[in-house]
Amino acid sequence: MKILVCISHVPDTTSKINFSEGDTKFDTNGVQFVINPNDEFGLTRAMWFKEKQGANVTVVNVGGADTEPTLRKALAIGADAAIRVNTQATDGFSVAKQLANVIKDGAYDLVIAGRESIDYNGGMVPGMIAGLTQANFVNNCIGLEVDGTSAKAVREIDGGKETVSTSLPLVIGGQKGLVEESDLRIPNMRGIMMARKKPLTVIDPIDASAETTSIKFEKPAPKGAVKLVSADNLDELVNLLHNEAKVI
Repeated sequence: MKILVCISHVPDTTSKINFSEGDTKFDTNGVQFVINPNDEFGLTRAMWFKEKQGANVTVVNVGGADTEPTLRKALAIGADAAIRVNTQATDGFSVAKQLANVIKDGAYDLVIAGRESIDYNGGMVPGMIAGLTQANFVNNCIGLEVDGTSAKAVREIDGGKETVSTSLPLVIGGQKGLVEESDLRIPNMRGIMMARKKPLTVIDPIDASAETTSIKFEKPAPKGAVKLVSADNLDELVNLLHNEAKVI
C-alpha cells in the first residue's frame, strides 16, 4: 500500500503572531514552525500502517525551501520519502490542485491529510483533493483500518460517531482521535540521522491560479478589565450578567 501524507508547515501555537504591510501579510519573524497537529495525527497513523502492514509512506508539502525542516522532521519520524512542491501555498484550491497532481503521478492508494490546518482553518483541501482525483473521501476521521483494498473509517459527527466502509483509493481528513496523543512520535537521534539520507524531491508546480486572496488580517480584541463582585452581593452579579454581559 502506498500512502501519501499531506504536511502543512504552520506556526507553533505558542508563537506571538503579528502582521505587516498594513495587516495584509503574516509576519514570520521570530515564529517557530511545526507540523500541523492534525497532520501529525495522520502521519502517526501512517507509521502504524508501515510497521504493521508494510506500507510505503511519502510526505508532501506545498511551499518554499523554508518548509523543508518540517518535512525532514516527518522523515525523522519514519516516513520513507518526501516531496516538496516548489510554490507558496496561496489558497486552498491552488494547494489542492498541486497535491492532486502529485497523487495522480504517484498512484497512491491512501492519502491522509489533516481535517484543517491550524493557521487558516480553511478545512477545504482534503475534500477538494478527493474531488480532483475521483477518490473516496471521509472527513473528520478519528479511526481508520485498511484490509486489502477495503477500508473502515470512523468519523466524528454531531453528538457521536459514525462508522463507514469504503474502498481504496481513499482520501481522509484526519484529526485528534485518529491516534492517541500519547502515541505521537518525537524524532530520536537514529531517526534524525537516517532522515538525512532519505530522498526529499523538489518538483515544479503546475499552473494553478489562486481563487481567493487575503485582503486583511485582524487579531482578536484584547480582553476587557475584570470586574470583581462580592460574594455577598448577588443582586449586583445578576444585574451585571443580565444588563452588561447579556448572558442571562
